Amino acid sequence: MNTRITAAALLAAAALALTACSSSSESTTKSAPSPKASTKPSPDMSAAEKAVGIPPKPTGAKKAELLRALAAANPGIVKYEDKAIDAARNQCMAINGNAQKLDWSASQRFTYKDVTTTEAQGKQINAALKGIGFCKV
Repeated sequence: MNTRITAAALLAAAALALTACSSSSESTTKSAPSPKASTKPSPDMSAAEKAVGIPPKPTGAKKAELLRALAAANPGIVKYEDKAIDAARNQCMAINGNAQKLDWSASQRFTYKDVTTTEAQGKQINAALKGIGFCKV
């Protein structure tokens, strides 16, 4: 009789464990965003970016003007256009937020892969971003 109670208790515990596992995995699946959904910007994204001083991604003539201005400071950084544009947008957040060490932060943001940017070039980048009005949000 003792064996029957133990076996019944084990079966009940296993059933509870399976129920708990399946319900937690369902809730995890429902609450976790799919990778496709997480890469898609929400409508509020530009408002959030604007609030922290990040300008919208430039297109057309504005994009060409930005890339020319950045190339004047360091021709290598525009080899990777998307990285250069993202770095410029993020540098605007520092500029618009009156961050300290702007030249240094520009040199760090625009150093990637096989491209190295000095603080002197960072200073030129900051001047270019301000000069063309790119960071105005």
